[in-house]
Amino acid sequence: MWFNVRKHFSAHKLFYIAFLIIIAYLLPYYILEENTHIRVHDNLDSNIVWYKMLAESGAIFSSPNATLPNVINGLPRSALASGLDANVWLYVLFSPFTAYTINQTFMRFVAYIGMYILLRKNILNEKSAFITTGVALGYALLPYWPSGSLSIAGLPLALHIFLTIRKQGKHTPKLYWVLLFLFPFYSSFILSFIFFLGLIGLLWLIDWFRSRKFNPAFFFSIAGMTFIYLIKNYMLIVSMFLNSTFTSHREALNLGHKNLPETWDLFLKNFIEGHTHAWDMHATIIFPITIIALVIAVYRKMDYKLLLGLLIANTLFSLFYAFWYWEEMRFLKDSFSIFNTFNFSRIQFMRPVMWYLSFALALTVLWKWKFGKVIVAILIVCQCAILFPLTEEIKYSIIDTPTYKEFYSTNLFQKIEDYIGKDQADYRVVSVAMHPTIAQYNGFYTLDTYNNTFPLAYKHEFRKVIAPELEKNPKLKNYFDTWGSRLYMYVGELGKSYMFSKHSEKSIKELNINTDQLAQLGGEFVFSALPIENAEEIDLTFERSFELEGSPWKIYLYHNDHID
Repeated sequence: MWFNVRKHFSAHKLFYIAFLIIIAYLLPYYILEENTHIRVHDNLDSNIVWYKMLAESGAIFSSPNATLPNVINGLPRSALASGLDANVWLYVLFSPFTAYTINQTFMRFVAYIGMYILLRKNILNEKSAFITTGVALGYALLPYWPSGSLSIAGLPLALHIFLTIRKQGKHTPKLYWVLLFLFPFYSSFILSFIFFLGLIGLLWLIDWFRSRKFNPAFFFSIAGMTFIYLIKNYMLIVSMFLNSTFTSHREALNLGHKNLPETWDLFLKNFIEGHTHAWDMHATIIFPITIIALVIAVYRKMDYKLLLGLLIANTLFSLFYAFWYWEEMRFLKDSFSIFNTFNFSRIQFMRPVMWYLSFALALTVLWKWKFGKVIVAILIVCQCAILFPLTEEIKYSIIDTPTYKEFYSTNLFQKIEDYIGKDQADYRVVSVAMHPTIAQYNGFYTLDTYNNTFPLAYKHEFRKVIAPELEKNPKLKNYFDTWGSRLYMYVGELGKSYMFSKHSEKSIKELNINTDQLAQLGGEFVFSALPIENAEEIDLTFERSFELEGSPWKIYLYHNDHID
């Protein structure tokens, strides 16, 4: 038996070596646990708390028109994830950080195995195990947006399954059908799969016109997956199209006023750098190697159609992304609500998988060159060397953002709760110079928040509280009025800075907020990461400050004198 195991490992040693590298990449989550540094933007400041709050709410399968009292005096249930979202159940079954770790682990290994199989079975046809393994490893090490789950990480596996169904029809292994119909529960339709399924549908349509054959299995796979996504997103469907009890703030979005030069700059930035929710890290190695490989392939009369097609598609997707924010597109957004509320520019989230397919094809061209094997090995090692330090612990410890445990500082906020001495449901708080999700994570009922959707009427009422501060800072005013998903207690002199540690020497010189309007919303306490020098002038009474060893924050607690 041991001989067979050793023989198997020897035959597939590259595959398992890559497996070990992925494990090493993930080790900080398991060793450091909550002392791990992880991403703040669209992560610690939002999604983790959304999942935790929903998991603890008892409202997972409530009506879309139900509300959660913890946020903005009643956040619509439809603003949070569907009860059919697998991530929600991770947070129900496990502690938030354990759920986060499981998600990170599953994402990486599905990305690796999916890209490995796609390259081996559909793209390279087992031409080079080294290229297949190396590119798949690189794809697995990408700095994925954590809450995306399999939205980008799972695309290679989904593509392989669809291509297999396209080719084998009803003879496709049953496991593939099961996996295909499980995908919607662990990925996002609106983030990426609406575009992916659209492209796969286009492929089916092209096949039908070319061959005059309907290919029912292929069609059913596309339609079936789409149908399951619609069922999973029943909250969104009901609230948007059937029975909404509120007008979303997204109806008032007013984005996309770039002139032509600004649009061109955005295209170049996106094409070279990518997007924060879909980093592909292609600029240093993958892009230049793709161009070199194309030149060689043309010169040597090799087949370069797929490689060229991927490069053109990547260019067009970045171009579409940029022109989505071109001022001339406003007529479309102003005329049709769907174009204003839904971000069609997310089609560029297809780019990571396409860049890594390009990388694999480019390497096969170089592989046949003199010293090609050595060059390919160096390129793969260099690309992985770029990606490995982007693991959250390494990247964010260098940036010096707080760890998971430090960010939420549960012991510190327990002290504040104990000091206030009332049931958290009996009062409302807002946060100044800090993310409101920290208070939300610790069970406080907040009037400020960060969510993808909430009632437009509440945004108007909340704006009255911060209006004087918005007038001080035109950029903040534009940011809040044209987008506004961050319903924050903005401070003009601080701009879009929301993290100030207890070692900061800054203070808020003059805070101009409408504390009477804040009281009308129920706002009794203000948590501030910085001292407010003019607190008394705006009817805020300083209670005391709180800090603890091991927490980066010093919280200044103020009471709103307009509430007895």
